[in-house]
Amino acid sequence: MAEVERRGSVAAEIPFLTKVNIRVKPGGPAAAAVAEVLGVALPVEPNTIAVDRARRVLWLGPDEWLVVDPLAERPGLELALLAALGGQPGAIVDVSAERTVIELSGAHARDVLMKGCSIDLHPTAFSVGQCAQTGLARAQVVLMPVGEAAYWIFVRSSFAGYLTAWLHDAMAEYSLFPSAGTLR
Repeated sequence: MAEVERRGSVAAEIPFLTKVNIRVKPGGPAAAAVAEVLGVALPVEPNTIAVDRARRVLWLGPDEWLVVDPLAERPGLELALLAALGGQPGAIVDVSAERTVIELSGAHARDVLMKGCSIDLHPTAFSVGQCAQTGLARAQVVLMPVGEAAYWIFVRSSFAGYLTAWLHDAMAEYSLFPSAGTLR
C-alpha cells in the first residue's frame, strides 16, 4: 500500500507492527505479571491507552487489551507474556497479521473520518491517550488519535483494500490535484 496525499490529508500504512492480544482478569495476579513484562499497567478505564516509549497498550474491553509495539519485539514479546502468565487463567495471542494499521494525518484528517464514523471525534471528546472500537465506512476498526491531526486506524486485513479505497474517495474534496502517489 503506497502513501496517498491529498491537500490537507495523508493516508499511509504503518507496516510491520507487533500486535499481541491479552485476555486476563483485571487487577488479578495475571494482570500484574503481564504489566511487569510490559513496563506499564494495563489500562482499566474504558477506551484509554497506556504508553511506555514506543509500546502502546489499548483497552478493548473489561478483560481485553491490544499491545502494539515495533516489529523488533516480535516474537519475544508474546513469549515473555506467555511466560509471565504461567499457569494462571488468561490468553496471550500474537495477532500481528490480523489488522492493518493506516495512519491518516493532516489538517483535514478528522473531517475525512467524520464522513464515515459515528463517534464524536472533536478533540474535547476524543484525543491522544484514547482509543475506540467503532465503525468507519461500515468496516469495524479500532481508532486511535496519535497527534493533534493524526489517527491510527486498525482495520482487519481483509477490509484494508476496501477502507483504503474509501479513504481515497473521502479525501478527494480536499485536493485540487491528485498527488503522484496512489493507494491501490
